Amino acid sequence: MTNFAIDIRKAAKWYGSVCAVQDFDLQVPEGQFVALLGSSGSGKTTTLRMLAGLETPSGGDILVKGRRVNDVPVHKRNFGMVFQNHALFPHKTAFDNIAFGLKYRSVKAEQIRERVRRALEIVRLPHCEDRLPSQMSGGQQQRIAVARAIVIEPDLLLFDEPLSSLDAGLRDEMRGEIKRIQQTLGITTVFVTHDQAEALSMADKVVVMHNGRKQQEGTPEEIYRTPGSEFVMRFFGNVNEVLGRPVGRSGALTRIEIAEGAQVLIRTDREIEAETRFLLRADELRLSATPVPGEEVSCLQVRIVGREYLGMLARYRVEIGDLVIQVIQPVEDKDFPEGQSAWLTIRPDSWRIWS
Repeated sequence: MTNFAIDIRKAAKWYGSVCAVQDFDLQVPEGQFVALLGSSGSGKTTTLRMLAGLETPSGGDILVKGRRVNDVPVHKRNFGMVFQNHALFPHKTAFDNIAFGLKYRSVKAEQIRERVRRALEIVRLPHCEDRLPSQMSGGQQQRIAVARAIVIEPDLLLFDEPLSSLDAGLRDEMRGEIKRIQQTLGITTVFVTHDQAEALSMADKVVVMHNGRKQQEGTPEEIYRTPGSEFVMRFFGNVNEVLGRPVGRSGALTRIEIAEGAQVLIRTDREIEAETRFLLRADELRLSATPVPGEEVSCLQVRIVGREYLGMLARYRVEIGDLVIQVIQPVEDKDFPEGQSAWLTIRPDSWRIWS
Protein backbone atom coordinates (compact mmCIF):
# COMPACT_ATOMS: atom_id res chain seq x y z
CA MET A 1 0.00 0.00 0.00
CA THR A 2 1.35 3.41 -0.99
CA ASN A 3 2.11 5.81 1.86
CA PHE A 4 1.06 9.37 1.13
CA ALA A 5 2.13 12.53 2.88
CA ILE A 6 -1.55 13.58 2.66
CA ASP A 7 -4.47 11.19 2.30
CA ILE A 8 -7.92 12.82 2.42
CA ARG A 9 -10.85 10.41 2.22
CA LYS A 10 -14.42 11.55 1.62
CA ALA A 11 -13.88 14.73 3.62
CA ALA A 12 -16.95 16.90 4.16
CA LYS A 13 -17.73 20.15 5.93
CA TRP A 14 -21.21 21.41 6.73
CA TYR A 15 -22.17 24.72 8.31
CA GLY A 16 -25.72 24.00 9.41
CA SER A 17 -27.60 23.17 6.20
CA VAL A 18 -24.87 24.64 3.96
CA CYS A 19 -22.36 22.20 2.47
CA ALA A 20 -18.94 23.80 1.94
CA VAL A 21 -17.05 20.60 1.01
CA GLN A 22 -18.42 17.19 0.10
CA ASP A 23 -16.89 13.80 -0.78
CA PHE A 24 -13.42 15.26 -1.20
CA ASP A 25 -10.61 12.78 -1.89
CA LEU A 26 -6.96 13.65 -2.38
CA GLN A 27 -3.71 11.71 -2.16
CA VAL A 28 -0.44 13.65 -2.20
CA PRO A 29 2.95 11.90 -2.36
CA GLU A 30 5.81 13.14 -0.21
CA GLY A 31 7.43 16.31 -1.56
CA GLN A 32 4.71 17.16 -4.10
CA PHE A 33 3.39 20.69 -4.67
CA VAL A 34 -0.42 20.68 -5.02
CA ALA A 35 -2.61 23.66 -5.95
CA LEU A 36 -6.27 23.77 -4.91
CA LEU A 37 -7.78 25.97 -7.61
CA GLY A 38 -11.25 27.45 -7.70
CA SER A 39 -13.34 30.59 -7.52
CA SER A 40 -14.72 32.10 -4.32
CA GLY A 41 -17.00 29.64 -2.54
CA SER A 42 -15.58 26.57 -4.26
CA GLY A 43 -14.47 24.98 -0.97
CA LYS A 44 -10.72 25.21 -1.48
CA THR A 45 -9.95 27.29 1.61
CA THR A 46 -12.29 25.21 3.78
CA THR A 47 -10.42 22.10 2.62
CA LEU A 48 -7.09 23.69 3.54
CA ARG A 49 -8.43 24.76 6.95
CA MET A 50 -9.60 21.20 7.66
CA LEU A 51 -6.15 19.95 6.74
CA ALA A 52 -4.53 22.59 8.96
CA GLY A 53 -6.77 21.83 11.94
CA LEU A 54 -8.53 25.21 11.85
CA GLU A 55 -11.81 23.47 10.97
CA THR A 56 -13.11 20.10 12.14
CA PRO A 57 -14.40 17.85 9.32
CA SER A 58 -18.10 16.98 9.44
CA GLY A 59 -17.27 13.65 7.83
CA GLY A 60 -14.48 11.62 6.26
CA ASP A 61 -10.87 11.20 7.32
CA ILE A 62 -7.71 13.25 6.96
CA LEU A 63 -4.42 11.39 7.30
CA VAL A 64 -0.96 12.96 7.32
CA LYS A 65 1.93 10.52 6.88
CA GLY A 66 -0.44 7.70 7.81
CA ARG A 67 -1.71 9.35 11.00
CA ARG A 68 -5.38 10.35 11.28
CA VAL A 69 -5.46 14.01 12.34
CA ASN A 70 -9.21 14.80 12.36
CA ASP A 71 -9.22 15.47 16.10
CA VAL A 72 -5.62 16.63 16.52
CA PRO A 73 -5.61 20.32 17.57
CA VAL A 74 -3.84 22.78 15.33
CA HIS A 75 -0.98 23.45 17.78
CA LYS A 76 -0.10 19.75 17.79
CA ARG A 77 0.17 19.51 14.01
CA ASN A 78 3.65 20.26 12.76
CA PHE A 79 2.46 22.35 9.80
CA GLY A 80 3.76 25.66 8.49
CA MET A 81 1.07 28.02 7.19
CA VAL A 82 1.31 31.24 5.19
CA PHE A 83 -1.73 33.52 5.00
CA GLN A 84 -2.84 36.14 2.52
CA ASN A 85 -2.20 39.03 4.92
CA HIS A 86 1.19 37.64 6.12
CA ALA A 87 -0.04 37.77 9.79
CA LEU A 88 3.26 39.17 11.05
CA PHE A 89 3.50 40.77 14.49
CA PRO A 90 3.97 44.48 13.68
CA HIS A 91 5.95 45.20 16.89
CA LYS A 92 8.38 42.31 16.43
CA THR A 93 11.49 42.24 14.24
CA ALA A 94 11.83 39.82 11.35
CA PHE A 95 14.03 37.64 13.58
CA ASP A 96 11.45 37.50 16.37
CA ASN A 97 8.59 36.88 13.94
CA ILE A 98 10.42 33.92 12.45
CA ALA A 99 11.55 32.60 15.85
CA PHE A 100 8.07 32.78 17.37
CA GLY A 101 7.10 29.17 16.64
CA LEU A 102 10.46 27.81 17.80
CA LYS A 103 10.18 29.41 21.23
CA TYR A 104 6.97 27.49 21.88
CA ARG A 105 8.71 24.26 20.88
CA SER A 106 11.34 24.61 23.62
CA VAL A 107 14.17 25.00 21.14
CA LYS A 108 17.39 26.25 22.71
CA ALA A 109 18.39 29.86 22.04
CA GLU A 110 21.53 28.91 20.12
CA GLN A 111 19.54 26.58 17.83
CA ILE A 112 16.86 29.24 17.35
CA ARG A 113 19.45 31.74 16.12
CA GLU A 114 21.01 29.19 13.79
CA ARG A 115 17.68 28.04 12.34
CA VAL A 116 16.32 31.58 11.90
CA ARG A 117 19.47 32.66 10.05
CA ARG A 118 19.23 29.59 7.85
CA ALA A 119 15.58 30.40 7.08
CA LEU A 120 16.51 33.98 6.22
CA GLU A 121 19.17 32.70 3.84
CA ILE A 122 16.67 30.37 2.15
CA VAL A 123 14.24 33.27 1.51
CA ARG A 124 17.16 35.49 0.44
CA LEU A 125 16.80 38.08 3.21
CA PRO A 126 19.91 37.43 5.35
CA HIS A 127 20.35 41.08 6.35
CA CYS A 128 16.75 41.86 7.38
CA GLU A 129 16.59 40.17 10.79
CA ASP A 130 16.42 43.47 12.75
CA ARG A 131 13.77 45.12 10.58
CA LEU A 132 10.16 45.61 11.61
CA PRO A 133 7.40 44.66 9.12
CA SER A 134 6.72 48.38 8.54
CA GLN A 135 10.31 48.75 7.32
CA MET A 136 9.91 46.04 4.67
CA SER A 137 8.18 45.89 1.30
CA GLY A 138 5.20 43.65 0.68
CA GLY A 139 7.39 41.07 -1.02
CA GLN A 140 9.86 41.08 1.87
CA GLN A 141 7.05 40.65 4.38
CA GLN A 142 5.77 37.69 2.39
CA ARG A 143 9.24 36.11 2.46
CA ILE A 144 9.44 36.59 6.22
CA ALA A 145 6.06 34.84 6.52
CA VAL A 146 7.45 31.94 4.46
CA ALA A 147 10.60 31.85 6.61
CA ARG A 148 8.45 31.66 9.75
CA ALA A 149 6.55 28.72 8.24
CA ILE A 150 9.63 26.73 7.20
CA VAL A 151 11.82 27.40 10.27
CA ILE A 152 9.87 24.85 12.35
CA GLU A 153 10.81 22.16 9.81
CA PRO A 154 7.14 21.32 9.16
CA ASP A 155 5.66 18.10 7.85
CA LEU A 156 3.46 20.16 5.51
CA LEU A 157 3.63 23.67 4.11
CA LEU A 158 0.21 25.28 3.59
CA PHE A 159 -0.51 28.50 1.66
CA ASP A 160 -3.86 30.30 1.67
CA GLU A 161 -4.01 32.80 -1.25
CA PRO A 162 -0.58 34.18 -0.24
CA LEU A 163 0.00 36.32 -3.34
CA SER A 164 -3.40 37.92 -3.94
CA SER A 165 -2.52 41.15 -2.11
CA LEU A 166 0.66 41.74 -4.14
CA ASP A 167 0.93 43.68 -7.39
CA ALA A 168 1.34 41.79 -10.66
CA GLY A 169 5.11 42.09 -10.98
CA LEU A 170 5.72 41.05 -7.38
CA ARG A 171 3.29 38.13 -7.72
CA ASP A 172 5.35 36.78 -10.63
CA GLU A 173 8.56 37.11 -8.63
CA MET A 174 7.09 35.44 -5.54
CA ARG A 175 5.72 32.52 -7.58
CA GLY A 176 9.23 31.64 -8.57
CA GLU A 177 10.56 32.17 -5.04
CA ILE A 178 7.95 29.97 -3.36
CA LYS A 179 8.49 27.21 -5.90
CA ARG A 180 12.27 27.47 -5.49
CA ILE A 181 12.00 27.24 -1.70
CA GLN A 182 9.62 24.28 -1.88
CA GLN A 183 11.92 22.41 -4.26
CA THR A 184 14.99 23.25 -2.15
CA LEU A 185 13.42 21.87 1.02
CA GLY A 186 11.31 19.11 -0.55
CA ILE A 187 8.36 19.89 1.74
CA THR A 188 4.93 18.58 0.74
CA THR A 189 2.98 21.74 -0.08
CA VAL A 190 -0.70 22.63 -0.56
CA PHE A 191 -1.31 26.01 -2.16
CA VAL A 192 -4.82 27.54 -2.35
CA THR A 193 -5.45 30.01 -5.17
CA HIS A 194 -8.14 31.40 -7.45
CA ASP A 195 -5.50 32.38 -10.02
CA GLN A 196 -5.15 29.92 -12.91
CA ALA A 197 -1.68 31.18 -13.84
CA GLU A 198 -0.41 30.61 -10.30
CA ALA A 199 -1.70 27.04 -10.24
CA LEU A 200 -0.40 26.13 -13.69
CA SER A 201 3.04 27.68 -13.23
CA MET A 202 3.80 26.43 -9.71
CA ALA A 203 2.10 23.11 -9.02
CA ASP A 204 3.05 19.52 -9.75
CA LYS A 205 -0.65 18.66 -9.41
CA VAL A 206 -3.69 20.93 -9.84
CA VAL A 207 -7.04 20.16 -8.19
CA VAL A 208 -9.94 22.16 -9.65
CA MET A 209 -12.83 22.68 -7.21
CA HIS A 210 -16.39 23.93 -7.70
CA ASN A 211 -19.34 24.00 -5.30
CA GLY A 212 -17.41 22.08 -2.67
CA ARG A 213 -16.46 19.19 -4.93
CA LYS A 214 -13.37 18.18 -6.83
CA GLN A 215 -13.98 18.60 -10.55
CA GLN A 216 -10.67 17.27 -11.85
CA GLU A 217 -7.09 16.72 -10.78
CA GLY A 218 -3.93 16.19 -12.79
CA THR A 219 -0.73 17.82 -13.94
CA PRO A 220 -1.05 21.43 -15.17
CA GLU A 221 -0.72 20.17 -18.75
CA GLU A 222 -3.42 17.53 -18.28
CA ILE A 223 -5.85 19.97 -16.69
CA TYR A 224 -5.37 22.58 -19.40
CA ARG A 225 -5.01 20.42 -22.49
CA THR A 226 -7.48 17.62 -21.65
CA PRO A 227 -10.17 19.17 -19.44
CA GLY A 228 -12.57 16.57 -18.09
CA SER A 229 -15.66 18.76 -18.22
CA GLU A 230 -17.06 21.90 -19.76
CA PHE A 231 -16.72 23.66 -16.40
CA VAL A 232 -12.99 22.97 -16.21
CA MET A 233 -12.44 24.06 -19.79
CA ARG A 234 -14.38 27.30 -19.32
CA PHE A 235 -12.70 28.01 -15.98
CA PHE A 236 -9.47 28.73 -17.84
CA GLY A 237 -11.28 31.23 -20.07
CA ASN A 238 -11.05 32.27 -23.72
CA VAL A 239 -13.37 29.56 -25.01
CA ASN A 240 -15.42 29.84 -28.20
CA GLU A 241 -18.84 28.20 -28.45
CA VAL A 242 -19.70 27.14 -32.00
CA LEU A 243 -22.76 25.39 -33.40
CA GLY A 244 -22.13 22.99 -36.26
CA ARG A 245 -24.02 20.36 -38.24
CA PRO A 246 -22.53 17.24 -39.86
CA VAL A 247 -22.29 17.25 -43.64
CA GLY A 248 -20.11 14.20 -44.31
CA ARG A 249 -16.94 12.29 -43.58
CA SER A 250 -13.34 12.62 -44.69
CA GLY A 251 -11.53 9.43 -43.75
CA ALA A 252 -11.53 9.18 -39.96
CA LEU A 253 -12.69 12.78 -39.55
CA THR A 254 -16.18 14.29 -39.50
CA ARG A 255 -16.92 17.28 -41.72
CA ILE A 256 -18.95 19.98 -39.96
CA GLU A 257 -20.53 23.15 -41.35
CA ILE A 258 -20.14 25.99 -38.84
CA ALA A 259 -21.29 28.88 -41.07
CA GLU A 260 -22.65 29.23 -44.56
CA GLY A 261 -19.94 28.00 -46.91
CA ALA A 262 -17.53 27.29 -44.02
CA GLN A 263 -16.76 23.64 -43.26
CA VAL A 264 -14.20 22.16 -40.87
CA LEU A 265 -12.84 18.73 -40.03
CA ILE A 266 -13.08 17.43 -36.48
CA ARG A 267 -11.84 14.31 -34.75
CA THR A 268 -14.26 12.73 -32.29
CA ASP A 269 -15.29 9.30 -31.04
CA ARG A 270 -18.91 10.42 -30.90
CA GLU A 271 -21.39 9.91 -33.70
CA ILE A 272 -22.64 13.34 -34.72
CA GLU A 273 -26.06 13.17 -36.38
CA ALA A 274 -27.54 16.61 -35.74
CA GLU A 275 -26.55 20.19 -34.96
CA THR A 276 -24.11 20.08 -32.04
CA ARG A 277 -22.51 22.62 -29.72
CA PHE A 278 -18.70 22.60 -29.84
CA LEU A 279 -16.14 24.35 -27.64
CA LEU A 280 -12.88 25.66 -29.02
CA ARG A 281 -9.97 27.28 -27.16
CA ALA A 282 -8.94 30.65 -28.54
CA ASP A 283 -5.23 29.90 -28.08
CA GLU A 284 -5.42 26.69 -30.11
CA LEU A 285 -6.32 28.65 -33.26
CA ARG A 286 -3.87 30.40 -35.58
CA LEU A 287 -4.11 33.25 -38.04
CA SER A 288 -1.80 33.53 -41.04
CA ALA A 289 -1.46 35.70 -44.12
CA THR A 290 -1.66 32.71 -46.48
CA PRO A 291 -3.41 29.32 -46.28
CA VAL A 292 -1.62 26.63 -44.26
CA PRO A 293 -1.38 23.36 -46.21
CA GLY A 294 -2.38 20.05 -44.63
CA GLU A 295 -4.75 17.20 -45.30
CA GLU A 296 -6.37 17.24 -41.87
CA VAL A 297 -6.24 20.89 -40.80
CA SER A 298 -9.10 23.23 -41.64
CA CYS A 299 -8.10 26.54 -43.18
CA LEU A 300 -10.80 29.22 -43.54
CA GLN A 301 -10.63 32.74 -44.89
CA VAL A 302 -11.78 35.22 -42.23
CA ARG A 303 -12.01 38.96 -41.66
CA ILE A 304 -10.51 40.68 -38.60
CA VAL A 305 -13.30 42.62 -36.84
CA GLY A 306 -11.54 43.37 -33.55
CA ARG A 307 -8.06 43.40 -32.02
CA GLU A 308 -6.73 43.80 -28.46
CA TYR A 309 -3.04 44.20 -27.76
CA LEU A 310 -2.02 42.16 -24.68
CA GLY A 311 1.75 42.64 -24.75
CA MET A 312 3.33 39.45 -26.08
CA LEU A 313 -0.11 38.27 -27.23
CA ALA A 314 -2.96 39.74 -29.23
CA ARG A 315 -6.64 38.82 -28.99
CA TYR A 316 -8.49 38.95 -32.31
CA ARG A 317 -12.18 38.73 -33.11
CA VAL A 318 -12.62 37.18 -36.54
CA GLU A 319 -15.71 36.89 -38.69
CA ILE A 320 -16.64 33.77 -40.67
CA GLY A 321 -19.95 34.50 -42.37
CA ASP A 322 -22.30 35.37 -39.51
CA LEU A 323 -20.05 33.65 -36.94
CA VAL A 324 -17.59 35.63 -34.79
CA ILE A 325 -14.93 33.83 -32.73
CA GLN A 326 -11.84 34.92 -30.83
CA VAL A 327 -8.23 33.95 -31.50
CA ILE A 328 -5.26 34.53 -29.15
CA GLN A 329 -1.74 34.22 -30.50
CA PRO A 330 1.74 35.74 -30.14
CA VAL A 331 2.11 39.15 -31.75
CA GLU A 332 5.50 38.14 -33.13
CA ASP A 333 3.84 35.58 -35.43
CA LYS A 334 2.31 38.44 -37.44
CA ASP A 335 0.03 41.31 -36.56
CA PHE A 336 -3.33 41.64 -38.28
CA PRO A 337 -5.01 45.06 -38.25
CA GLU A 338 -8.78 45.37 -37.99
CA GLY A 339 -10.57 45.09 -41.34
CA GLN A 340 -7.87 42.90 -42.92
CA SER A 341 -8.52 39.42 -44.31
CA ALA A 342 -6.55 36.46 -42.98
CA TRP A 343 -6.55 32.66 -42.91
CA LEU A 344 -7.67 30.78 -39.81
CA THR A 345 -6.17 27.33 -39.18
CA ILE A 346 -7.94 24.84 -36.88
CA ARG A 347 -6.62 21.38 -36.01
CA PRO A 348 -9.21 18.57 -35.89
CA ASP A 349 -8.28 17.71 -32.29
CA SER A 350 -9.12 21.21 -31.05
CA TRP A 351 -12.89 20.65 -31.05
CA ARG A 352 -14.53 19.45 -27.83
CA ILE A 353 -18.07 18.24 -27.16
CA TRP A 354 -19.81 17.85 -23.79
CA SER A 355 -23.50 18.11 -24.63
